[in-house]
Amino acid sequence: MFKINITKLPKSEIEIEGEIEAEIFESYFNKALKKLGENIKLDGFRHGKVPENVLLSNIPEIKILEEMAEMALNEYYPKIIEGEKLDVISRPEISITKLARKNPLGFKIKTTIMPEVALPNYKDLAKEILSSISPKDKEINITEEEMENTILDIRKSRAPKIPMSEIDLSPMSDIGENIQEKVSDTKNPVSDTLNLPELNDEFVQALGPFKNVADFREKLKENIKLEKENIAKEKIRLKIMEKILEETQIEIPNILIEIELDKILYRMESDITNMGLKFENYLTHLKKTTEELRVEFRNDAEKKAKLGLVLNKISELEKIKAEEKEIEKEVAHILEVYKDADKNRATLHSQNILTNEKIFQFLENQ
Repeated sequence: MFKINITKLPKSEIEIEGEIEAEIFESYFNKALKKLGENIKLDGFRHGKVPENVLLSNIPEIKILEEMAEMALNEYYPKIIEGEKLDVISRPEISITKLARKNPLGFKIKTTIMPEVALPNYKDLAKEILSSISPKDKEINITEEEMENTILDIRKSRAPKIPMSEIDLSPMSDIGENIQEKVSDTKNPVSDTLNLPELNDEFVQALGPFKNVADFREKLKENIKLEKENIAKEKIRLKIMEKILEETQIEIPNILIEIELDKILYRMESDITNMGLKFENYLTHLKKTTEELRVEFRNDAEKKAKLGLVLNKISELEKIKAEEKEIEKEVAHILEVYKDADKNRATLHSQNILTNEKIFQFLENQ
């Protein structure tokens, strides 16, 4: 039927070289001629009813051969992929090496396959990182200064904003004198330093379900502790993954790096747009082009691609995946918050996030 030879290239690319037998290739002649004939209009003939001999005199043979080749490869390329069990992740680049009537069809196909991921002993590496963390490092303490700074930020966020036109900035005024002291402090803009609401029961009750100031302080301390615990957990996870990535042998395909670069730039553009700015103006301000940003972020994109491949491999080996009920719940939450979100993309996103969380939990339990 067809004979092929597969050559491995760098960066997980392969070249499939082969031939489709002459008899099989020739069987596409009438199909190709009929398809091309559907688009030909000739005086004296109804559309699509031009006789074969007339079509042959009006359509160059090379055009028929090219159509035959496209039809043949459209049918047999998927069969090659399936037969050779190739995990293809890019579109094929096809070149024809032999094209003639009653001859085999010669071709070369270049494509990218999922790379082989040679993982280290990730369980032992996770144990090593976890055992290096001392009990003192695990302690989470909330200082009084942290509490007071957080409360001050909350009070500032609820302070009434006073228009600059209504403020007496003359050196003789108390406010003016106070502002002059603060004017060089960019962390304390004018509107934040004036009329801060008093921290009392009425104020905290307006913030949420708090009984009084004491109850508010207690729950605030719990929230700060929880946030610090999450930050500490993320740092440990980062250390574990950095160690695993460092010792993983893998060639990252360019197509996966480009996909991650697309994601990075898309998020950047979305963030800039949400701030009410034009991305083009932002690039002008940076004095950079999109292509220059792609070069700048390439290392980050490669690292993200590698992380994704490593997590997928661990998921496969340990048979870790998110449960359908968890995914459905997360998708419902996303669609509730983002009304215009695409359900399929939300499902894929939820599946990845929840599965990755289970992988990290698995590593943390080593």
